[in-house]
Amino acid sequence: MPGRTRLDRQLSLFEEEKDNLSLAKSSTFGDNMSLPIHRWFRYSAGFSALWVRDMIRSARNRPSLPIRVLDPFAGSGTVLVEAEEEGVPSLGVESHPFVARVARIKTHCGADARGFREYARNILKGAAKIAPNIAGYPVLIRKCYADEALKCLDQLRRAWLSCQDDPHGELGWLALVSILRVCSPVGTANWQYVLPKKSKAKSSHPFDAFKAKVDQICFDITEKRRNGESQSTLIQGDARELNGVPDGWASLVITSPPYPNNFDYADATRLEMTFIGDIAGWGDLQENVRRYLVRSCTQHVSPIVGATDELLASKELDPIRTEIEPVVRRLEKERHEHGGKKNYHTMIAAYFLDMAKVWRQLRRIASPEAKVCFVIGDSAPYGIHVAVERWMGQLAVAAGFHGYSFEKTRDRNVKWKNRKHRVPLQEGHLWVGG
Repeated sequence: MPGRTRLDRQLSLFEEEKDNLSLAKSSTFGDNMSLPIHRWFRYSAGFSALWVRDMIRSARNRPSLPIRVLDPFAGSGTVLVEAEEEGVPSLGVESHPFVARVARIKTHCGADARGFREYARNILKGAAKIAPNIAGYPVLIRKCYADEALKCLDQLRRAWLSCQDDPHGELGWLALVSILRVCSPVGTANWQYVLPKKSKAKSSHPFDAFKAKVDQICFDITEKRRNGESQSTLIQGDARELNGVPDGWASLVITSPPYPNNFDYADATRLEMTFIGDIAGWGDLQENVRRYLVRSCTQHVSPIVGATDELLASKELDPIRTEIEPVVRRLEKERHEHGGKKNYHTMIAAYFLDMAKVWRQLRRIASPEAKVCFVIGDSAPYGIHVAVERWMGQLAVAAGFHGYSFEKTRDRNVKWKNRKHRVPLQEGHLWVGG
């Protein structure tokens, strides 16, 4: 296996980073919802902020290497927020426009709490005087809210629009979009899916929820008291290109790419994007979001199903060709045995081609001594196993990194009773050495 001859030397590089880390929770985001700033918006795709904090602190204990942190799949900014708290420079790249906006706000929250509270009070006062108009809201929004709740949300949205250019306008936007799910009586699930046919026992009044979120943000701003300019920068861009990241800049890369498990990250924020007016409905996601994302979902590849052979023939896939090609062919055949006939074969070919490009860019921007940690999980579409951790490691070595190792943190696909296959899956850390 490529890179294995240097594996022992690479493992020694990572011992310091792995000491005292809570491996079982490192790949989960649940604890983040109790942490300042991280809790401002629930974005389920992520990992433990406390684990990231330990990683950065461990790297800081190596004074011979200046620490500069990169997250090429920044999501809602977990790594950037922690780097900012630790006072180290960081860059994040995120391609999802809505999520990138959330991350940018969280990493540049230097507003004073008193000023933001007064701004929010004016929004509430203004909202109370606005005549609501809910006639133009799309079907999804009408399914998710009773008329009275939607009228209040409409009042808040219109009040925010009237003063969105205020210096506190972006924080006001975040406070508004972050309360949409708690104000809905329908099922909005931990994984951002919207389930209009299911109901919740309790939902919040929009004005009360907005005030509570503002109080939370103000408390966190006061507690953190950040001084000086932010050292964290969020780039809305493509991890396959990493435009704006200088050559050799990063000494530590901490990230979690999308898993090839058919979760549609474009759909994850459809409720918020529809309400705020970024999209009119599900049909707009392809143009507004999906085309920017690493292709980890069959929805992402539906326009290019006929190009599967071309994708598979790409030179970038040479390092894993002997393994990936049989899997793709099996998936192509297996799809005809299932009602959905999902294009997993195209997705897997496109996904690893995209990730090969990511690894090449990471080699460009990583310093020679850089350490890289990917939180990843394998997958088994239609019960056909995809060896994500091994193929990722091989692509990393082919891009010019010295070696890799995989450290399992937990089992996956074990608790859901409706799972469609029994293939054991795992999640863990892929450690790659510069």
